[in-house]
Amino acid sequence: MAAAHAPMAHRERVLRALGVTPWVRRVAASASVVAEELVPEAVGAMVAGECVVLLPAGCSPRELDLVGRALLSFGPAVARAPRIEVADGKLPATPEARAYLVFGEAQAHALGRELPAAALSKAHIVLADEPSSVLGSAVSKRRLWNALRSLRRALAQPTE
Repeated sequence: MAAAHAPMAHRERVLRALGVTPWVRRVAASASVVAEELVPEAVGAMVAGECVVLLPAGCSPRELDLVGRALLSFGPAVARAPRIEVADGKLPATPEARAYLVFGEAQAHALGRELPAAALSKAHIVLADEPSSVLGSAVSKRRLWNALRSLRRALAQPTE
């Protein structure tokens, strides 16, 4: 029994020496939840709420990492916001939320076309540059930061 714990203890020492914090899964996800695919109707039902993030389709992992880290810096309500990719100028569903963070003008136009006028008039829509331009430009990063601050203020206001 002690021999089985020795490799784990060694692994933990090595990871600690490298400065890596190991994460341990608390509960294993059930196979049915992991294997389930989202259909557009399920996406629409899932995202109704506080905030929705609209991204251009085909973002690189580096761009998605940047967006994730930026959202995480503004708290759990923004970090957990559903992210919807807009492909060919069309949303997979018409999500209704209090606030939208839209990356790029093409995604803003798609939101304007797909969302009902009543929902658009009630929502706070914040436009940021596309993730690819945010990676390479300090001005775009500043605009993203200001957009996130505006989004946080909009979410802090009480609902009507």
